[in-house]
Amino acid sequence: MNKRETGTVYEAEAADYLIKNGVSILDQNYRIRSGEIDLIGRDGEYLVFFEVKYRRNNQMGEPLLAVTSRKQEQIRKVAKYYLYSHHYRTDVPVRFDCIGIMKDQIDWVKNCFTG
Repeated sequence: MNKRETGTVYEAEAADYLIKNGVSILDQNYRIRSGEIDLIGRDGEYLVFFEVKYRRNNQMGEPLLAVTSRKQEQIRKVAKYYLYSHHYRTDVPVRFDCIGIMKDQIDWVKNCFTG
């Protein structure tokens, strides 16, 4: 599998995990010219933008360490556009969560970074 195919497989695994934990998935692979958000969902009152990172092993580091400040900024920009284009009110509670997958372990970090 290439990187895109691998990403799709593990994003689907993350979506299944989130659904089992009460999250409603609203969108997957939301793309605009300036970037992409892996998953968008509802967790209680929050509209949540999820970044999913997979690593086969920790040779390249822990998956969640790959969510760099540059990647966070890109996600914020795409999220801002999503909110605008989907006519969300400015007071909707938003959260940025990260899902790290390595082997059979899934780590869900809520409020991984701020908007």
